[in-house]
Amino acid sequence: IDVTEVQIFIIIMYLLAAVGGSAFWQSLIPILNIQMKMIPALCTFLGAIFSCTNYFRVIFTGGVGKNGSTIAGTSVLSPVLHIGSVIILAMMIYKKSAVQLFEKHPCLYILAFGFVSAKITNKLVVAHMTKSEMHLHDLAFLGPGLLFLDQYFNSFVDEYLVLWIALIISLFDLVRYCVSVCNQIACHLHICVFKIKPYSVARPSPH
Repeated sequence: IDVTEVQIFIIIMYLLAAVGGSAFWQSLIPILNIQMKMIPALCTFLGAIFSCTNYFRVIFTGGVGKNGSTIAGTSVLSPVLHIGSVIILAMMIYKKSAVQLFEKHPCLYILAFGFVSAKITNKLVVAHMTKSEMHLHDLAFLGPGLLFLDQYFNSFVDEYLVLWIALIISLFDLVRYCVSVCNQIACHLHICVFKIKPYSVARPSPH
């Protein structure tokens, strides 16, 4: 399943919710005797299992590159530390929050860590495709690090405020990195991305 199929599936769910309302999702399916809202959850769960089986097959059998590596020549386990660090930080901050940060501000929390995950994912793709080294320490972890330190020192600063700071830092770092990558590609290909080069009309030379 690609991004397009997921977006179509989400659009269909939104349309069903708009037409049927909350009563549609609470209605029972006659034969299965379960609520309609369980169908998207079951589909998501089955899709996750299917994806995980493919991932573990690649991990245990190796990639399509040389000696079981990826196409870029890197280990299939190389993204574990970077992606795992984001997930572990998100779970630790969620569990140790004294003010139930995730329960009270789920959208803000997911956005903050989503920006971090997006930055790490982009760096992984660039590092693998260019066969370059990627360090574990990254500016993207600054926001989650602030939340972790704030909780470590018994939340001497309001966690909600720190979460906003982490969100802004993560967003700025993601935009900065994406702009930097686009500028490097544009410079290499000699094209304009974020600016329009003025068209210069060649003037006839005076005789």
